[in-house]
Amino acid sequence: MSAPPSPAQQRLDAFRQLGRMQAGSLIITVFGDAVLPRGGRLWLGSLIALLEPLGLNERLVRTSVFRLVKDEWLLSEAQGRRTDYRLTPAGQRRFEEASRQIYAAESAPWDRRWRLVLTVGELDARTRDKLRRALFWQGFGEWAGGGFVHPSADLRRVFDALGSDGMDGLLPHLMPLLAANPHLGGSANDSDLVRRAWDLDELAGGYQDFVQTYQPILDELRAAGPAGDGALAWPLRVLLIHDFRRQLLRDPELPEVLLPPDWPGRRARVLCKEIYQRLLAPSEHHLDAVMRLANGDVPTATPWLQERFQHADPLVSAP
Repeated sequence: MSAPPSPAQQRLDAFRQLGRMQAGSLIITVFGDAVLPRGGRLWLGSLIALLEPLGLNERLVRTSVFRLVKDEWLLSEAQGRRTDYRLTPAGQRRFEEASRQIYAAESAPWDRRWRLVLTVGELDARTRDKLRRALFWQGFGEWAGGGFVHPSADLRRVFDALGSDGMDGLLPHLMPLLAANPHLGGSANDSDLVRRAWDLDELAGGYQDFVQTYQPILDELRAAGPAGDGALAWPLRVLLIHDFRRQLLRDPELPEVLLPPDWPGRRARVLCKEIYQRLLAPSEHHLDAVMRLANGDVPTATPWLQERFQHADPLVSAP
């Protein structure tokens, strides 16, 4: 009787059953986590080889890449009969925004000032919904005054992102403000504002699921030691960052002081950090063997790859 699959193999098998549905998003994770630190470009043939262990066949990868090009996430660069792909400037910016959360060792201290974005004049329902969705991905919540609020967002970066996403015409209708305690139609403290603007229960559930999935994997890696299964290191690293990134896309990145004392996101980050550091060396050996540019060169990793989870913003200087 054969032994049951390990927790790591179980996670890989589960993804293989759903990989077709998540192919495009997984490719963005691969570019952000593995390709950006190696110059930002990758030959399509190498991408196909990297995704094979995750159950994505060549046809699916090609179809997904072409769709990402159409959606302006990727752009192509022909090199003779072969083609390299890289993230578009907008695609790179989107991943780097997530990366400031993904690889951060800890959240920055809060200056106790709220960032507000107020709307000036009337906006039709469709335009306001578009603005709401755009600011949601920037971590903003809605508040009773009819505007949007966040405790620590960089307002300049937020407005630049709105412009990059084709919302330049809306910018004159937005007023950015800083406030020590936004008025909510009555007295309210910071905790009241958090409860009104964000649903933390749903977000906590996602983090709890992440911990439940990856704690057994960490236990397995600790037991195996440095001589663990190197063949699983690369696909497991991709799934780890992919799953953590999916949680962070919904996370408003609130300062520690505004979160519950038993917030599961803290445990999820510590868990992700240790697993990633244990997988980094063997997965990088795999990338050295598989990754190629269209001209045959091996893209080499930049030194700041080793600093992930060590500093707050490791991708600020990324190419």
